[in-house]
Amino acid sequence: MSELGRWLVAVGLLIAFAGLLLWWWPALFGWFGHLPGDLRFERDGVRVYVPLVSMLLVSLGLTLGLNLALWLLAGLSR
Repeated sequence: MSELGRWLVAVGLLIAFAGLLLWWWPALFGWFGHLPGDLRFERDGVRVYVPLVSMLLVSLGLTLGLNLALWLLAGLSR
């Protein structure tokens, strides 16, 4: 059970670090959500925003990061 606790603390620290980056340097991620392929529709008081490309980048980053972490953990456990 202590292994789960370590993972939760590590994930919490990563989330806190990401939050601090967004708080202290908001211009660092100013491009996010304004990429070509992020759809915006505005009509008579109605706004619809569909961040397709931004979410594809998030998905790709999370997939690569998780696969790398699992690969490293599998290598360490041998």
